[in-house]
Amino acid sequence: MRIMRLGEAGNEQPAVMVASHDAPDRYFSLLPLTADVDGPFLADGGLGRVRDALAEGSLPILEDAGTLRVGAPVARPGAVVGIGMNYAAHAAESGSAPPDVPVVFLKPSNTVAGPYDPAPVPPHSRKYDWEVELGIVIGREASYLASEEDALACIAGYVTANDFSEREYQLPGAGGQWTKGKTLPGSTPLGPWLVPAEDVDAGNLTLRSLVNGELRQDSSTAGLIFGPATVVHHCSQYMRLEPGDVIITGTPEGVALSGRFPYLRPGDVVEAEVAGLGRQRQELYRAGS
Repeated sequence: MRIMRLGEAGNEQPAVMVASHDAPDRYFSLLPLTADVDGPFLADGGLGRVRDALAEGSLPILEDAGTLRVGAPVARPGAVVGIGMNYAAHAAESGSAPPDVPVVFLKPSNTVAGPYDPAPVPPHSRKYDWEVELGIVIGREASYLASEEDALACIAGYVTANDFSEREYQLPGAGGQWTKGKTLPGSTPLGPWLVPAEDVDAGNLTLRSLVNGELRQDSSTAGLIFGPATVVHHCSQYMRLEPGDVIITGTPEGVALSGRFPYLRPGDVVEAEVAGLGRQRQELYRAGS
């Protein structure tokens, strides 16, 4: 069961895609159940109602799904929370020791984009970088959670994410400026779909990224220093996570910051994939040109 939002930006409609090994994928409209895939829908058991409706055969077929733009699979989140240096090898290639506690930063919700939308490179950027990540979608309020078991119950599902980062903005001086390098418009593509948590083994998913068809990252969420339950529990001690919020859990080794690859330029094509959660594809262009 793959939850999607289809249509022009700002006018997406909720849908569910049912994949088949021996037949074309089928798309069904979720408009009989909800106007959008948002926090209230997730908090009200929306994913369970989709599953029930599919079993009953009560959802209308979305005939033109293949012609529609694919939007981010969750409507504009109230918060996008980032976790930094959450793979030991990536911390090392960034020149840092693995952290003892999660490194947390925030991204504006206007960084969220669709999985195939063109991606803007800032006008004066020289060190634009890619980061394939597992994204967590929150399904119920999480505040001062008592345990990681409670945290797991707050996860609605998972998405593929890419955390485009401008390193020259992010890392000047000893203190760094993560907000400047992590908050650029269109820098958090999500999707193509949201998969319910109960259908995902989040601790054992392959992550890959490619630039112009060449493999850059090839790793697994098994390498996460802090897994989804730990991340949600930790964040809940410092902020109130609300349904529809998104946490991106960090990227493995293989980014341009390592010095092994060139930084991105306008015209490059970046693909990011998490096994079972779908592959994104963004063509980069120079913003303001």
